[in-house]
Amino acid sequence: MKFTTLHFFLGLNICSIGAAAQTQVTAERVSGYVEEIKRVTFDNRNVWNMDLYAPILFVDPATRILFANEQDSTNSLKAESGVFRGVLPDHINIANTSMRWSGKNWAMILLPLSDNRYERTHILAHELFHRAQPKLGFETFNIDNIHLDKRDGRIYLRLELEALRKALESSSKRDVKRHLLNALCFRKVRYLTYPGSDATENLLELNEGLAEYTGLKLSGRNNDQMIPHLLNSLREFHKNKTYVRSFAYQTVPIYGYLTSKNVNYFWNKDIDMNSDLPYYFMNAFELAIPPNLKIYTSGILSEYNGERITMEEKQRELDNLKLVKDLVAKFVTGSHLEIPFEKMNVSFNPSNLIPLENYGTVYPTLRITDNWGILTVADGALLSKSWDKVTVTLPTETKARAITGQGWTLELNGDDYIVSKDENSDNYHLVKK
Repeated sequence: MKFTTLHFFLGLNICSIGAAAQTQVTAERVSGYVEEIKRVTFDNRNVWNMDLYAPILFVDPATRILFANEQDSTNSLKAESGVFRGVLPDHINIANTSMRWSGKNWAMILLPLSDNRYERTHILAHELFHRAQPKLGFETFNIDNIHLDKRDGRIYLRLELEALRKALESSSKRDVKRHLLNALCFRKVRYLTYPGSDATENLLELNEGLAEYTGLKLSGRNNDQMIPHLLNSLREFHKNKTYVRSFAYQTVPIYGYLTSKNVNYFWNKDIDMNSDLPYYFMNAFELAIPPNLKIYTSGILSEYNGERITMEEKQRELDNLKLVKDLVAKFVTGSHLEIPFEKMNVSFNPSNLIPLENYGTVYPTLRITDNWGILTVADGALLSKSWDKVTVTLPTETKARAITGQGWTLELNGDDYIVSKDENSDNYHLVKK
């Protein structure tokens, strides 16, 4: 595989692939969004010691009509009401993301934006951070934290988030520190239970966590608005089917907000790609993990709904075992079509992924573009653990360059690729002629 780009459908609002915009957005309205975020980034340039304002594409996912805050490098866009209008090509996936198109690096934003200016400023600042990551010295890492789909991984993440919730609701700094210590203790138990998870979690938190904190910081919410927003975000988070890629949207903003409020307003400027975020927050509040960690955490479980969380996660594990078994039969042991990657670009919803241990991860919805064409999935596909192929169910219909199966469609770019049956199995592969 030569190149991979990941686009997430996760921001303040989770969007599904192919979701239609509910209201028509005009150039005049987008021009207002542009002026608004331009003022916000300039006024908050001290957050990262740079103005995050940059080229932005506002895209309607239903029509692929785009509005840009500046002309593209080929002058293909038409000026209209202070912005530039055009149509995004089919081979470009649409998501809240940062991406390169027509000679420039852009922040892409899905339309329509919220009528709430705090929410729309938040998502714009989040994606503008992603666009600025290379200049800020942060690499992009999007690593699955599969342990967070396991029983104990989920239990100790939920316990950590319960402790963070109580820290947000606390009125004294002493109580804030106590709940933060307990949150970090639950996290430490998780790390000890799943060796190596400290590194993979930290990478995602340095990527999506810092981006979400930047969105929070630039959103314009005051202190009275911050805590209700963070508490509501936590409530919404627990509706996610999986936590493997979405947890960082909760952890870093909460730790960061509490650190900014109580210790260091611009703590984020201390962070670089070598930073261990949990270690940083622990030092910032002068906390220390107790030596008898397991005994300590067992003694505080009841304070954070430990019995209820454990019971719910044990039941989920039983339900999930059957789901995983069915998906292995569908995409691994059963007859299927494998599509190899060459120069892959993928968009997906990170809130509903289903890890299949050594086989990879099932993505209920996604859109992949590659040299061979466009694959749109609405009923599940398996991305291999090595990210070198995607597996779907067997084709049910072929018309010219359009191949369809249960919940998926493959549109081929030309006649260079065909679906070929394996000689020694009932499986099929997409191959070059």
